[in-house]
Amino acid sequence: MVSSFAQLAKQVVDMAQGLGASHSEAYLIKSKDLSIDVREGFVETLKLAEDRGLGLRVFRGGRIGFAFTSDLGDTAIDEIVRQALANSEKTSPDEFNIMPGPGGPYNELDLFDPRIQQVSVDEKIDIARRIEKSAAGFDKRITITERSSYFDAEYEVILANSLGIMTSYQGAYCGCYADLVAEEDGDSQTGFALKIGLKFNDLDPEKIGQEAAQKAVRKLGAKSINTQKAVIVFDPYIGTSFLGIIAPALSAEAAQKGKSLFAGKVGQKVSSDKITITDHGSMPGGIASSPFDGEGVPTGKTVLIRNGELRGYLHNTYTAAKDKVWSTGNGIRNSFKSTPEVGTTNFYIEPGITDPDDMIKDITSGLYVTDVMGMHTANPISGDFSVGASGIWIENGKFTKPVRGVAIAGNILDLLNEVEEVGSDLTFFGAKGSPTIRISKMMISGS
Repeated sequence: MVSSFAQLAKQVVDMAQGLGASHSEAYLIKSKDLSIDVREGFVETLKLAEDRGLGLRVFRGGRIGFAFTSDLGDTAIDEIVRQALANSEKTSPDEFNIMPGPGGPYNELDLFDPRIQQVSVDEKIDIARRIEKSAAGFDKRITITERSSYFDAEYEVILANSLGIMTSYQGAYCGCYADLVAEEDGDSQTGFALKIGLKFNDLDPEKIGQEAAQKAVRKLGAKSINTQKAVIVFDPYIGTSFLGIIAPALSAEAAQKGKSLFAGKVGQKVSSDKITITDHGSMPGGIASSPFDGEGVPTGKTVLIRNGELRGYLHNTYTAAKDKVWSTGNGIRNSFKSTPEVGTTNFYIEPGITDPDDMIKDITSGLYVTDVMGMHTANPISGDFSVGASGIWIENGKFTKPVRGVAIAGNILDLLNEVEEVGSDLTFFGAKGSPTIRISKMMISGS
């Protein structure tokens, strides 16, 4: 199938060139996704979806035209080639609209585990059941399973362009998810756990169920606290949530438009020297790893903030041309239906050397934050945020009581500069990851 897809990609490029494109690029993808949800031992949903399609970009006189199709028949292909060329007439010319040529060797990555394909659906259903069973067995206060899930995906990507790029790769990933409710004395609390990886044998359904159950149970009886300034500790999931605000601000596109809190700050200190933030598109084992990006540019490791200093931004070919630098291999496509926009791959805060338990021991009073609400309201341009929070109160180096009904607010730059310790426990949630992070002081709004 790879060879026929590759032939189709070359055919489309040749056709576009023959009809008047200066340059052209064909991006094809074939994917298969499976998701299984179990509740009370029974399969609640089982979905298998297959998708394939072609996206075509044509370049002519500094203009770009784009069209896509999921129909790979001759008539449809002819139609989208002509549509892409027609669309290019409607866009504005821009000298930075260029297409990359071959850019050197691609990293050899182990992205496809055949076990994901070989294991039967019945065995995958059993994994979802084991998650639910282990959660229920962890504590009798676990009363409801909102979701106990197994999921996986297989995909194949082919990219060809008129400058000589002809390349492809295959990949697959799999994962487990649990979302549970614990109840006691009229109080109910939720807990979740998630694991996504490239290797089927790395999945541990019992661990996922127990982790979700533990998170739900430890929040039972949570109450608010008085408004105060205190030490804040973010567990890895919360650190990862804040990366969701930081990621778009480190895009060269946002910086060039003045829509980034990091705009114009390259070479300046923007955080505590404990913070190093990296994007690594060819990271071994990374869920978002690939040998090349959505334009055929080789992926690699880009350190964006090193020991508190802003070193640069993420680029695709367009933004790199504008800044007169090389693309960082971050031309990301969500599907064949989209053009390559600047985005993150495996995006994470580098781990420190401190054991997370040791980060708690010398805290007189503080809040270990395990959940936040309203992160989507944070402003990636100004960096301002105000979110609801819950977690566990720390007293004299020990966890003492669950806390909820509080809020934390501030600015991302201020928060980054107040980081005083970074844990050794880098944990990924999908394609973003963070260790435990300790912040020296922060205002907590409570009762």
